[in-house]
Amino acid sequence: QVMLVESGGGLVQPGGSLRLSCAASEMAFSSYTMGWYRQRPGKERELVARVTSSGITNYADAVKGRFTISRDNARSTVVLQMNSLKFEDTAVYFCNTAPLPVKSWGQGTQVTVSS
Repeated sequence: QVMLVESGGGLVQPGGSLRLSCAASEMAFSSYTMGWYRQRPGKERELVARVTSSGITNYADAVKGRFTISRDNARSTVVLQMNSLKFEDTAVYFCNTAPLPVKSWGQGTQVTVSS
């Protein structure tokens, strides 16, 4: 059974940074484009960043220049480095395949940006 386990969220002040990590198991990780999604309060889940198996990245306009996605195929992990965080980045963050999430969702990790 595929498992996606997200970690690294927390409470941070505006302008701060967080590093999220996702560990995948029981899947051919290196063959998938992976992405980070977020679900803000009262909003639909949205894709904010993705990285192909070869490391090509793509970002939503809202996070471009602030977030960096990377992956380690040997460890089946994908990381989201988030800098210059804003109030509107508050959300539960999830990882999954991208641009279509085909695996079961993990529990996500909560990111709260607050002063």
